[in-house]
Amino acid sequence: MGLMDNLKAKLAPAKDKVSDLAQQHGDKIQHGLDRAAKAVDEKTKGKYSDKIQTGTGKAKGAMDRLAHKEGPEAGGGSFGPEAGGGTVGPERGGGSATPPGTPPPGY
Repeated sequence: MGLMDNLKAKLAPAKDKVSDLAQQHGDKIQHGLDRAAKAVDEKTKGKYSDKIQTGTGKAKGAMDRLAHKEGPEAGGGSFGPEAGGGTVGPERGGGSATPPGTPPPGY
């Protein structure tokens, strides 16, 4: 067993715990992200609104992935290039729109 396999095995319980917490408190976390984004946007007088919105979308997307939620109906943020998710499909070289963590067809 290699070093990475050892690390993955040891970190799996922590990842599961974080995932459980993200599922339980996802609404509170996303509300906090929105409040923080609004406060920063106000402090910077809207100068960085687009960057703040993009960062908030990325943070919400990461939180949704931790909670094992999939797709825009999972709530929180926008998906796609503006949220930092990029594009899925041939234009990015992905080939097909498979969910993250799913092996490609024929694998």
